[in-house]
Amino acid sequence: MKITARTDKGLVRDNNQDSYAAGELEGNAIFAIVCDGMGGAAEGAFASAEAVKVIREKITTHYYDGMTDISLKGLLISALEQANRKVYELSLTDEKYNGMGTTVVAAIATDSYVYYAHAGDSRAYRVTADSVTQLTNDHSVVQRMVENGEITALEAVDHPSKHIITRALGADNEIKIDFGQEPFEDDEIYILCTDGLTNYSKPEDLVKLTSDGHYYEYADRLVNLANHNGGGDNITVVTFLK
Repeated sequence: MKITARTDKGLVRDNNQDSYAAGELEGNAIFAIVCDGMGGAAEGAFASAEAVKVIREKITTHYYDGMTDISLKGLLISALEQANRKVYELSLTDEKYNGMGTTVVAAIATDSYVYYAHAGDSRAYRVTADSVTQLTNDHSVVQRMVENGEITALEAVDHPSKHIITRALGADNEIKIDFGQEPFEDDEIYILCTDGLTNYSKPEDLVKLTSDGHYYEYADRLVNLANHNGGGDNITVVTFLK
């Protein structure tokens, strides 16, 4: 497995509220986690860092080679639920932490499958030489409007409410986590990212910048693209492939 990752505060923000982790697991598997904090500068960074810490520890402690699909689903969902409870409990310890939270997208990839779970508008993509597929659906006001037929997907791109999310770790004591599973083919690249990338790039850019096989440059290229297009938010990207 080949992993690249980068986080950057962008060109407008004074600090970085994103956090990520990625690494190897038993049996040539890997994990990746991307979080985008909210609730104030320091508080958002604290929330995302704590969530990543909890999820990483849960995955690395409990993953083992040969886990079944059901077990891997349970591991990812329970890891995100545990992170949710941690961030929520921390938000109650001090008035300055009230309202803090974080989006999350996390994945475990084996030789055969990619398992992913998320809450919020951080995304997972599958990219091939000529196509890109968004695997996650944003938990956001604008996405709900699209699903209800109130606006089109094209109108959603620049909608003024696109930053308002409807689900995040730490917002409540309980949370619904969305889960997916995809076959992992040799010619595919997976990308986990925050909206600092997706709001400053187009889907076809993901194909263009990951098509030459220079995988060690992928995360840098995508972050640089977002900055080139304005860099109005923190940007975090993790890519992985076989």
